[in-house]
Amino acid sequence: MRLLLLLLLFTQLFASTLQLATSANPSRLNPILATDSSSSEITGFLFNGLVKYDKDNREIIGDLAKKFYFKDDTTLLFELREGVKWHDGRTFSAKDVLFTYQTLISDKIASPYSSEFRFVKDVKVLDDYTVEVDYKQPYFKALEIWMMGILPEHILKDEQNLMNSSFNTHPIGTGPYRLTQLEFSQNIELSAFDDYFEGRPKIDKIVFHVIADPMTRLLMLKNGELDMGSIEPLVMERQLKRDFFEKFHIYEQIALSYTYLGFNLRKEKFADPRVREALSLAIDREELVDILFFKHAKVCTGPFLPGSSAFNPDIKAPKQNIKRARELLREAGYDEEHPFTFEIATSNSSSIRPYAAEILQYQLQKAGVVVKLRVMEWQAFLNMMIFPHKFDTVLLGWGLSPTPDPYLFWHSSSDKKGGFNLVGYHNKKIDRLIEESQPLIDKKKSAKIWREMFAVITQDNPYLFLYIPNSITAVNKDIKNIKPSLAGIWHNYILWEKD
Repeated sequence: MRLLLLLLLFTQLFASTLQLATSANPSRLNPILATDSSSSEITGFLFNGLVKYDKDNREIIGDLAKKFYFKDDTTLLFELREGVKWHDGRTFSAKDVLFTYQTLISDKIASPYSSEFRFVKDVKVLDDYTVEVDYKQPYFKALEIWMMGILPEHILKDEQNLMNSSFNTHPIGTGPYRLTQLEFSQNIELSAFDDYFEGRPKIDKIVFHVIADPMTRLLMLKNGELDMGSIEPLVMERQLKRDFFEKFHIYEQIALSYTYLGFNLRKEKFADPRVREALSLAIDREELVDILFFKHAKVCTGPFLPGSSAFNPDIKAPKQNIKRARELLREAGYDEEHPFTFEIATSNSSSIRPYAAEILQYQLQKAGVVVKLRVMEWQAFLNMMIFPHKFDTVLLGWGLSPTPDPYLFWHSSSDKKGGFNLVGYHNKKIDRLIEESQPLIDKKKSAKIWREMFAVITQDNPYLFLYIPNSITAVNKDIKNIKPSLAGIWHNYILWEKD
C-alpha cells in the first residue's frame, strides 16, 4: 500500500500539464449542443465523430470509423473501429451512432446542427460495428456531417431533458481527454484517457483557466502561467520584448473565420435596404483593419472565405462614401434633426471587438449616424441578447469549416430558436439557390451557385462583412512535437510532450 501511495505521489509530482485559457465558461459540454467557442473547443478534446479532416483540411479521414464508402449516391456505409472505450469503460458501438442521430432529429432539443441531418432518410445498425446511412437525395455534405461528436447511448437513453441534463457538465466521451474538474469561472481540468483508441496522450492534463479579461490572459502568458495563447496584432507589434520570443514560438496563419456587424432584420428600422447600404458606405473597412491589425488581417468581402470554392473574387468591399451614405439616409427619412440611431452589442470575450465597435461608432458619426455601444460578458450577451434576438446589431464572428453549409446561416428556415440565422435574414432567391446546391455532388456546379449566393447576400447587406483576422498563437518552447500544417497546429496534439 505504501509503495502504491508513493507511486501515485510521484506520478502527480511529475505529471505534465498544458496550461491554457478560455475567455468564458462553456455553456454545455455536449457536442450536439455546443454552439459557443468555449464549449466547442473543450468538447473537441472529449468527443470523436465518425470522420474528421486530415491535417491540411483537404481530405476526410476516419475517426471512430475505420472505413467508409458510398454504395451509391444516396447510401453511405461506416465500418466502425472495434474496442473503442467510453470514458466510463463501456464499449462504443453502432448503437451510439444511431442514438446520436435520433437525438439530433428529435423535438427534445434545439440545436442548429440538427438541420445538417435534414436529408438523412434513415440510419440502420447492420451489426455492432456497421452503420448504413440512407439519404433522401444526394447531399454535398453527406460525409462531413458525421464529424459531429457521438453521444453515449447507455448513459443518455433514458434522459428526458438533454438541454438541462447534468451530462452537459459531466460529459462522458470517447476522446483523448476526459473531464476531471469543472469549476465555473475558475478552472476546467481534463486528464489523459488511458484507453484512448489512438494511444494515451503524452501530456497528462490540460487545464483551462476561465479568464474574461484579455490583458490578464496576456499577463499570465508572459509570466509563464499559460503555455499557449492568442496574441493580438497590437501586442505582437508593440508590446512584446525579445525575452518573450526567447520563451515562445509564434505560429501565424489566416483564420477560418470572419467578423461582421449583423442587423436585426426583424426590426423595422433595418428593413429599408437604403439604410443598410448607407451604413455600409459610411464605414472604412481598410481603416478598421489598419488600426486594429496592422498587417495581420484582411478585409472581408462576403460570407465565404478566400481559398474556398464558394468565394467570389469579383465582389469587392465597398469603399467609404460619406456623401452617398448621407443621401441614402435622407431618402430613407433621416437627417441632422432626426438622425438614424442604433446600438452595437458585442462581448468582452474578444479584446479586439470592443475596439472595433468604437471605430465603427466614430466612422458612422461622420455620416450623421448616432451609435450607442454595449459590451457584455459572454454568457450574459448570449442569454440576454443573442438567443432572445433582443438587439439592434451584433458585432460577432463565425468560424467556418472548409465546406460551410450556407443553409445554417442564410436559409429562412434557420431563423428559429437555436438557429444560426441570428439576424432573421429571409430571401426567397437565396433559399432557392441553397436548396438547388444541396444535392449537387459536382463541385464545379455547386461552386457556381455558391458564388452567386455570395453576390446576392453582399448586395442585400444583412451583415456588414468587416475583416478576416490572422490567427497568431504563442506556444511555450517547452512544448515539443508540434508540426504546423494548413489546418493549424492542433492536428497531432496527442503526440505533444512538455519538458
